[in-house]
Amino acid sequence: MLLVLWRKWTGRGSAAAVPEPEALNPEETVEAIQQGREELRNDLIKQYRPFIVTTASRFSKRYIDPDRDDEFSVALLAFDEAITRYSNEGGSRFIGFAAQVMNRRLIDYARKEQRHLTAVPYSSLQGESDEEGSVLSKIEAKEALTVYSREQIAQDRRDEIRTITEELSEYGISFFELTEQSPKHQDSRESLLEIGIRLAKRESLLALLKDKKKLPLKELGQLENVSRKTLERHRKYLITVALIAAGAYPLLQQYITGADAGSEEGRL
Repeated sequence: MLLVLWRKWTGRGSAAAVPEPEALNPEETVEAIQQGREELRNDLIKQYRPFIVTTASRFSKRYIDPDRDDEFSVALLAFDEAITRYSNEGGSRFIGFAAQVMNRRLIDYARKEQRHLTAVPYSSLQGESDEEGSVLSKIEAKEALTVYSREQIAQDRRDEIRTITEELSEYGISFFELTEQSPKHQDSRESLLEIGIRLAKRESLLALLKDKKKLPLKELGQLENVSRKTLERHRKYLITVALIAAGAYPLLQQYITGADAGSEEGRL
């Protein structure tokens, strides 16, 4: 269930430095840019330049010089990409979304840089000491990248959980309530999961849910042929499943479908 994910992946840790909130809301600024106010794009990039540097530096485990290091250019282009691609319909915040895009592009860049190390002949490790150290350092860097990728996925999960926590608060739902709300029997859980997923796919019902911040009991009951009492009893669980399925939560969505979710937890 989702509470288990919360306890497993939400840890105490410092987040990437983000500029202090200002009068200009980043989500509103991005929306304005997407609607044609391109003059705001450079202003937003300039405002969040320290955040871009910090994100690239955290990924690289060293300070990234914007004037010399390619990683800054990769992160900068990714931030610009995030401005174009961002949508707040899933409830995600722009900064969290931008950080994910930057980290994924940095991973792609690092993988390309390390690709030639996929096959290193053993003899190449037996040269001069300096050369040996250089090659071994590259291999260690490649292994570190694999570890980092796993750590980044865990961080992305934590970010998604924080975001869904904020979104659920608008519906009066907390993670600590989901323990009691989770169906006890496997058959019931599977059935309600499917109902929640179908709710997310029905645009009219999803719009009602987001507009009124309430489960559309009557309409959903008629479509699913399920009693109002059953839906009401599992209201918070269904809302949580629907918001995850409809939102920008690719990692948490794995725990709805059961795909690649890991052997420990399975589905919600």
